[in-house]
Amino acid sequence: MSRQPEVLWAQRSDKVYLTIALPDAKDISVKCEPQGLFSFSARGVQGESFDFTMELYGKIVPEGCKSNVGLRNIICSIQKEEKGWWKRILKSEEKPAPYIKVDWNKWCDEDDEESTSSDFDSDNDIAVISSPAEYSDYRYTGEDDGGSDDEGMLYLPDLEKARGT
Repeated sequence: MSRQPEVLWAQRSDKVYLTIALPDAKDISVKCEPQGLFSFSARGVQGESFDFTMELYGKIVPEGCKSNVGLRNIICSIQKEEKGWWKRILKSEEKPAPYIKVDWNKWCDEDDEESTSSDFDSDNDIAVISSPAEYSDYRYTGEDDGGSDDEGMLYLPDLEKARGT
C-alpha cells in the first residue's frame, strides 16, 4: 500500500512549483505529460512506497519540467504551456486532497510578480524586499546617524537617549 507525501505548491505566470516533503527519498520518479498530468513516486527511508498523480489545471511543457532532490524534499519546477495565472492547482473543481497545500513561502500574487526585489523607492533609497531570504543580499552603505529605529523598535541606546540619561 502506498502513501502520499505532503505536497506544497506555488505559482508564477510561467511556472508551477511543487515541493514534496519526503526526507531521504530513494528511487524517485517524476513524470510530466503535456496535457497536465504530473506523476510522482519514491521510496521512503524505511522502504515504504509514496506516490501520487495530479491532473494540473492547464497544459505544461514536459521538457521545461525540472526536479531538484534535496535531503528533506524534492522541488519540482513545472513550465506552463501558456503564460498566465491558474485559478487553482488542479483541473478538478473539487477540494484538493488534504496532502496538497499552498506553499506560502514561495507564493507570489499576480501584482507582486511584476515588481522585482531590486526595486528602490527613489525618494527614500529604501530597498523593496519581497521575502526575508532576499534580505541578506542587501548591505547598508549610508552614514550611520546613531539612531536605530528600525521598524519602530527602539534599542537600548535610543531608549536611554529618549529618557535623557
